[in-house]
Amino acid sequence: MESKNNWKAWLYLAPVLILLAVFTFYPIINTVYVSFLKDYNYTTGTHSGFAWFDNYVAVLTPYSELGGAMYEKVMKIALPNTLLITIITVPLSIIISMVIALTLNSIKILKKFFQTVFFMPYVTNAIAIGMVFSVIFSTDYGIFNNLLGVQNLAWIYRTSASDTVNYWRALFAICFYIIWHSLPYKILIFLGGLQNIDAQYYDAAKIDSAPKWKIALKITVPLLSPQILYMMITSFIGSFKEYNSVIGLFGKDGGNFDVNTGPSTMQTMVFFIYDQVDKNNVHYASAASIFLFLIIMAFTVIQNKVSKKRVHY
Repeated sequence: MESKNNWKAWLYLAPVLILLAVFTFYPIINTVYVSFLKDYNYTTGTHSGFAWFDNYVAVLTPYSELGGAMYEKVMKIALPNTLLITIITVPLSIIISMVIALTLNSIKILKKFFQTVFFMPYVTNAIAIGMVFSVIFSTDYGIFNNLLGVQNLAWIYRTSASDTVNYWRALFAICFYIIWHSLPYKILIFLGGLQNIDAQYYDAAKIDSAPKWKIALKITVPLLSPQILYMMITSFIGSFKEYNSVIGLFGKDGGNFDVNTGPSTMQTMVFFIYDQVDKNNVHYASAASIFLFLIIMAFTVIQNKVSKKRVHY
């Protein structure tokens, strides 16, 4: 009987499968194909034959006919920026959002109001928020400089030829923005997880006169481990794909910093990919996309392996 009804299941799944095939599977396969082509033109679909691994060599090594130009942009600017942003923002955003979720879950008065306030940044446009933060970190009249009691301290861009934008200040600014913008969704997930924890665990801990910090470490965090794993995986993927925040804060060039303090721009891997597509270097963009895909997959596999011993369902 079940085998006779299989066609109905496939019929119901058909619209979703068609959409996935057109907008997910085909682009991935086509990107892999284009990454092996030479001088691919996406407007006409023409190319100069197969380059095989030449595009990957140009992007990942200094040994190519381009003289290492692509290598400099990817391995010395885009990839280090992406890794730094990921390493800094992912753990901090998870810890801060968990603390806020625990606080919101414990209050009784105006609980729904505060939940709404904390969720509002999630439904606002990332580019618009980035432009607001660029004003906050403005050299002349930025709120951040006023709070620190300093003047003419350049955070994200120059306002005069004499200004020097320190790379680490710019990194702080973008990490501050990314963490702030990512908190609402994480808070919502953690609140849902907290509300599903059985109160009997906390009642037993109170009977044993366990301190609050021990309750949090021994009960709350282990029982929130599925949500923590989910947020870690999605946050790592989101951080590796960071682009809107760079455009919103630093503009289409990704900033212009003092080369003595670090990379000259805040361009990320996805920024590099879009930039190469804009310059009609789709073959290099495709190679960088596959490289980024493999990095994300490797991090995801490692997280899943580690989580098997740490996650409690």
